[in-house]
Amino acid sequence: MTRVLLFFIDGLGIGTRGSHNPLDGLEAAAPLAHFQSEQSEIPFDGVLVETDPRLGVEGRPQSASGQTTILTGINAPATVGYHKQGFPNRALLDVINEHSIFLQLKEAGVAPITFANTYTERFFETRPRWISATTAAVEAAGLQFNRIEDLKAARAVYQDFTNQMLIERGEQVEPRTAEEAGDVLASIAANHRFTLYEYFITDKVGHAQDREAARSVLQNLARMIRRVLANLDLNSTVMMLTSDHGNIEDISTRSHTLNAVPTIIWGAGSQQVANRISSLADITPAIVSLLTRDA
Repeated sequence: MTRVLLFFIDGLGIGTRGSHNPLDGLEAAAPLAHFQSEQSEIPFDGVLVETDPRLGVEGRPQSASGQTTILTGINAPATVGYHKQGFPNRALLDVINEHSIFLQLKEAGVAPITFANTYTERFFETRPRWISATTAAVEAAGLQFNRIEDLKAARAVYQDFTNQMLIERGEQVEPRTAEEAGDVLASIAANHRFTLYEYFITDKVGHAQDREAARSVLQNLARMIRRVLANLDLNSTVMMLTSDHGNIEDISTRSHTLNAVPTIIWGAGSQQVANRISSLADITPAIVSLLTRDA
C-alpha cells in the first residue's frame, strides 16, 4: 500500500540567482540548491512543480493562511479575504477543524497516520494562546502528540532535528546529526500510511537576513533530506516537499517574497501526483486521492 511523507519547510521560495539568495552556488545543499528557477534537474528523480502560494489574493503570502491551505485543500486566503500571518485565527481554525488532512484521512479509513514532530511538556503545561496550523490539524483528528519520550525512543523528530534547541532548554536528550534525524524520520514514514514533518527554522533565518546562518541551515537541512530519501522505499512511498511562502531565498528583505514555492515529489507515480498540483490548495487533495485509492 502507498505511503506518503509530507515534508513541510516554512519560508522557502524559488528564487533568482545572486548574492541575495543563499542557495546560489550552494551545491552542498542539493537537492535544495536545485530550487533555482533556471535549473530543472532534481536529484533522486524528483519532480519539481513551481507552486502558487498567492492563491489569487493580493498581498504577500503568510504562514497561517498558507499552512491552513496546505493542510486542508481549502484556499484559506480567499476564504478569509487576506493573507493571515503568524498563527491561525478563529476563522482559519474553523477551516482546519472541518477539513484537516488528518481528519480527512482518518474518516477515509487511512491508518496509521502521524505528525512526526516532538512536543515538549511545556506545551501541555502552559498551552499557548495561539497554536500553529499543524497543531490544530492534529487536534482536529484527535491524534496523539509525540512527546520527549517518543523522541528518545526514535519515534519522533524535533522541529530542530539536531535537538540543539532542546538541549539548550535543559531537556535531557542526545544531539542528533542530520543523518541520524533522517534515519528516524524515514523509519517513522515506513511505519505510517501518512506522515507529516514540519521544519520552520528556515523562515526565522530568512527574517534575520543572516546569509551565513542561512547557508548553514540549508546545507544541514539538505543533508537530512538526502538521508531520508536514501532510506525510503520509493517504490511504495511518495515523499512530497513543499513550503507556504518564499523568504529565505531572498535575504535582501525581511519580508516574505512573492515567489512561487517548490513542491517536489519523489517516488513511484511522482509525475502523476505532480500533474495534479499548481497551487497550495492542491496538496491535500493530491495526497488524499493517492492514499484513498488503496485505503
